[in-house]
Amino acid sequence: MQKVYFDSAATTQLRPEVIAKITSVLEEDYGNPSSMHGFGRSAKNHIEQARKNIANYLGVKASEIIFTSGGTEADNLAINSAVRDLGVRHIITSKIEHHAVLHTVQEIESRDKIKVSYVDINEDGAIDYNHLESLFGTSSEKTLVSLMHVNNEIGTILDINKVGGLCKEHNALFHSDMVQSVGHLEVKMNELQVDFTAVSAHKFHGPKGVGFAYIRKNSGLKPLIFGGEQERGYRAGTESVHNIAGMDEALRLAYENLEEEKNYVVEIKQYFIDQLREKIEGVKFNANCCDHDHSTYTLINVCLPISPEKAGILLFHLDINGIACSRGSACQSGSSKGSHVLTEILSQEDLQKPSVRFSFSKYNTKEEIDYVINVLREFIDN
Repeated sequence: MQKVYFDSAATTQLRPEVIAKITSVLEEDYGNPSSMHGFGRSAKNHIEQARKNIANYLGVKASEIIFTSGGTEADNLAINSAVRDLGVRHIITSKIEHHAVLHTVQEIESRDKIKVSYVDINEDGAIDYNHLESLFGTSSEKTLVSLMHVNNEIGTILDINKVGGLCKEHNALFHSDMVQSVGHLEVKMNELQVDFTAVSAHKFHGPKGVGFAYIRKNSGLKPLIFGGEQERGYRAGTESVHNIAGMDEALRLAYENLEEEKNYVVEIKQYFIDQLREKIEGVKFNANCCDHDHSTYTLINVCLPISPEKAGILLFHLDINGIACSRGSACQSGSSKGSHVLTEILSQEDLQKPSVRFSFSKYNTKEEIDYVINVLREFIDN
């Protein structure tokens, strides 16, 4: 049986160079980075060098990069602290955000009795920018806008410059989950009106369990986790030195090879789209995932012409044929609920059919796509 991995939006495989970096740090630089002796200083050097490198990639100050356990923690840090420390009493977000944002906002709304507004979503998965602008006028209190840069299920790219401009015009704070964009798109934070971001290493061929928050200098945010003085007091706890070094290496390689690898993955994605259209009658592409200008090149979300009776076993059938993909976000894979993202944009008829997200990396091939198409055709025809 062939094994095919088309689930890179859920997590990516580690680059060999990243594995080598992590292994080296684990073997040689195992000191506690808070210790004053040579072993500790050597470990600390990895952390601070990674911080400087990552800041350089994003065009920000090293002091604005705070290492976390991943994107979820970074999202929680920014949103919770903005309400607690910066006087935010109104949050504008959307119903197609990652649950790291949605569930955090819902908890804060219940706990702190703040106002939450949801911007309308168009059929193509893009937010209604006119509606967003109108929402600023619904509250005179301090506002935080939280909108993701690239949607993890349908790939829609936010016009982050436009949203940042609106936030500046209305004196609002702007938080953007950039888990699906950093490492895949050129992102220069110094050119954007963004106050806080969340990034996760395992989305760009780095290790799991590590990420970072970008927190604009002098924002006034205070820590959520208390203890030691690690991460400039923002995030107590001994840093995961090997993971931070691995993330640094992964991001370096991502940006050094960005153009070449992007062009390759664009070709893979377009070939998949062409083969689906040619070989599977009635296939639909959700949102604007076929639009290379307004959707990430790293994924497609496909509505397949399969009856509700067979839909329930589609992913099982793909899995037993060695094919990895997602019904929606991998974070919901154990849930019986449908995708909250697709619920917002699809008709009731299309919601009855199975939608599958295929997401790509430099390690995929056209031969793998041919194999997937054959397995899908066999399942649909029988």
